[in-house]
Amino acid sequence: MFRANITRDEAKTRSGQLRVDAYEVTVDLTGSSDTTFTSTTRVRFSSVACVTNANVIADEVTATLDGEALAAEAFDGEHLTLDLSEGDHVLEVTGTMRYSRTGEGLHRFVDPTDDRVYLYSQFEVADARRMFATFEQPDLKATFQFTVLAPQEWTVLSNSPAVTPTAVDDRSAMWEFAPTPRMSTYITALCAGEFHSVFDVYTREDGSEIPLSVHVRQSLAEHLDADRILETTRRGFAVFERHFGQPYPFEDYAQVFVPEFNFGAMENAGCITFRDEYIFRSRQTVAAYEGRDNTILHEMAHMWFGDLVTMTWWDDLWLNESFAEWASHFAQEEIRNEYADRADPWATFCNSRKTWAYRQDQLPSTHPIAADMYDLEAVELNFDGITYAKGASALRQLVAFVGKDDFLAGVRTYFAEHAWGNTQLDDLLGHLEDASGRDLSFFTTQWLQTAGVNTLAADWDAAGDTFTRFGIKQWASAQWPTLRRHRIAVGFYNVIDGALTRTDRFEFDIDGDYTEVPEIVGRQRPDLLLLNDDDLTYAKIRLDARSLETLVANVHRLDDPLARALAWGATWDLTRDGEMATADYVDLVLRGVGVETDLTAVAALLLQARTAIDYYAPRGDRRALADRFTAGLAQLLKDAEPGSDHQLALARALALSINDEVGAAVLRAWLDGEEVPEGLSVDADLRWRLLTELARVGAATEADIAAEAERDRTATGAEKAAGARAAMADADAKAEAWAAATERETPNETHFQVCSQFWQVDQDELLAPYADRYLAVVDAIGSGEGRWAATSTTIRQHVLGLLFPRPLADRAFIEKLDAFLADRQLPDSVRRLVIERRDDAVRALNNQER
Repeated sequence: MFRANITRDEAKTRSGQLRVDAYEVTVDLTGSSDTTFTSTTRVRFSSVACVTNANVIADEVTATLDGEALAAEAFDGEHLTLDLSEGDHVLEVTGTMRYSRTGEGLHRFVDPTDDRVYLYSQFEVADARRMFATFEQPDLKATFQFTVLAPQEWTVLSNSPAVTPTAVDDRSAMWEFAPTPRMSTYITALCAGEFHSVFDVYTREDGSEIPLSVHVRQSLAEHLDADRILETTRRGFAVFERHFGQPYPFEDYAQVFVPEFNFGAMENAGCITFRDEYIFRSRQTVAAYEGRDNTILHEMAHMWFGDLVTMTWWDDLWLNESFAEWASHFAQEEIRNEYADRADPWATFCNSRKTWAYRQDQLPSTHPIAADMYDLEAVELNFDGITYAKGASALRQLVAFVGKDDFLAGVRTYFAEHAWGNTQLDDLLGHLEDASGRDLSFFTTQWLQTAGVNTLAADWDAAGDTFTRFGIKQWASAQWPTLRRHRIAVGFYNVIDGALTRTDRFEFDIDGDYTEVPEIVGRQRPDLLLLNDDDLTYAKIRLDARSLETLVANVHRLDDPLARALAWGATWDLTRDGEMATADYVDLVLRGVGVETDLTAVAALLLQARTAIDYYAPRGDRRALADRFTAGLAQLLKDAEPGSDHQLALARALALSINDEVGAAVLRAWLDGEEVPEGLSVDADLRWRLLTELARVGAATEADIAAEAERDRTATGAEKAAGARAAMADADAKAEAWAAATERETPNETHFQVCSQFWQVDQDELLAPYADRYLAVVDAIGSGEGRWAATSTTIRQHVLGLLFPRPLADRAFIEKLDAFLADRQLPDSVRRLVIERRDDAVRALNNQER
């Protein structure tokens, strides 16, 4: 399934054969074609006597090895076979390469606002070979010297500091970048186009400077809030250079915001790319800015962990991403402690990232944090909640075990010893053991090599309200039965003067199915007994009846954001597991969301309540519960402070909740500028949200969408228009959307919008034919039929995941799906995504039937 796959064994063999010294790459972007460009690579390396290959994906190539032309049959479209003698070699390859429209390789985008062209590279995991010839694996590091030919008016950026171009003719210029330090192919970078740029510096305490720059499309320049981006950047450098013991390892720091980007960002050395949805053209809540801050810090952490010191192979992808995930929240905590102008990052982590991890870890496709990355296809599948959020949670638990100071001391000696090299997990653990004096062998076995999430509950005896025995019970699923050692805290919370506040806290280790906690014996039972207080470990928690009753009545009075995050997480787990009625959860959200200070939690809670109504509530109760939720949102919106973040979040949720003509009339009035709540800005993004929800309930036409697209003649406008059309309660619109998603070449971000809006609740009759069509397209993807043989991973994942017919997934469909899966040998990459969606559907059905 994975085009041009590379296995771990192949990479290991090649590592023993080669030492790569230097690449010189010339990329010519001045041609007249809008589909191809020319690239010439000169790579110097040494080898033992062997037959191996270089990696290059191109329409055609010509190549020489040590000055001798290679035969045409040496290139198969993906590999260039090399018959090598022992010694030094020079390989030269000139290729005709294809621009990407799916965000992999060298992506080309034409801005519909002004017809300017923008290019950017995205090479992780193994797509540098789509721009130049490589030995594509992270442990074959080399230096890279890039030369780029491009139109004179462009800005061209790469890993080395920006340079002044020299004219080639009256239209073209040449940018010759200095060689980089030794690095892996996947973190090399090229960005080019007529960017709007802002420049600054970070000045260290010793007076030395790091040049900083921020780049966006010209059409987004008016929306660029460079001051906050650069402020976060400078603060991040101060934290990381202080705690990592190594100066920033590259010469400058460019942050480039690019269109149609598949991920949040990419840690290219010294030239970080971000999705340009992070340049906010409309009013956003503070959660959006804090989320962007976190992404900026995540990528910055990679400059040390990932770029300076790099994993040997993708087995340690989890460590690369988990460390950056942990480090970004750690940096936000340090920044908050110093400046007191940001939300609690660990509460935000608990409210969003850990929820992602807990869901992923309970799917049938869950895997150990240290997954078996035997080839590139396995790597692509594991950019998930386990690799990022569970891994970061495990590192947070490791910090609790060894102590933050010892953890950072071990990290510092790790960077010092392995700078510019490649490592494996044991290298880091060895430094942490040396720094802390603790044996961490259990951590690898229990936390990294086994899957699944533990559940914790308190167990006690009491005389009146005094504990006479207290312990913690731990259990696990039958499929993943490992019981882990946890460092946890237990918090006692009591209602005092109208606030639910912490009055005592106990921290200790637990291990096995039951651990006695003698220090709590003799204490008075609190109103709320909160396990995993301060969220030190990764585990689901269960609340006793009194604590749950206290929480339901007083969640809006709980005065600590991290404690609230744990409470929200516990009640969502109870709801998903069928131990809390959907109606009770919805009421809890309506009671607490209006006063929740973490805006990430606000957005998550409103979406989770909507999910609970649509999928977990008994079918016969759903409409009444939906109406109750809509009425509750309307009241909260009325009570919200004009112009506040809560007002915006509630307005978005209210739009998503409408299901009749009355609700549609409200949204239509807002679009027309009538009866808009005071302080609410009905700007471009909110207009598209309102119009999409109107389309969903049959209250918007093609003409309405076309008129809005004309009003918003931007790339985002075109993408949102495609999504709104896909949401329409119209047979012709559904047929067109299905074709765009499954039959035609559609740009990646537009494709995402179409797929994510296609399936809608209460469109059952209209959508019924597409349940079987989904199975047909799964079959085609699995067998590699037609266009699916060469379709990108991103597009396939959109189709397999987002086009699963969740609103129609009743028991009859599950039975049909099971028969379909039993009858076919689908590749793991296909089967996994389908069975994950099946598991979501079965969980929903189980809840509906309780």
